[in-house]
Amino acid sequence: MSIVKLSDADVAKRLEALTGWELTDGKLHREFRFESFVHAFGFMTRVALVAEAMNHHPEWFNVYNRVRVDLTTHECAGISERDFALADRMNGLAA
Repeated sequence: MSIVKLSDADVAKRLEALTGWELTDGKLHREFRFESFVHAFGFMTRVALVAEAMNHHPEWFNVYNRVRVDLTTHECAGISERDFALADRMNGLAA
């Protein structure tokens, strides 16, 4: 089954319902902030388990209490439903 790239209109509509995320350089982007490095790293660990199960891995960067995330689907050279699904899961894990 092939992965379908979402249209710009679909991405814009979906972003309206996805708290904290924006479109940056053709990718879903968000920066999470936590109370400490341990909390940020714990978040990354939880996300890693989910991402591995989804076989969809984020581009991310961590400095102390911040985790910067970019999501895109390389198989379709754009944003797919998989990116929104992982972003939603990440929001839930950060709460």
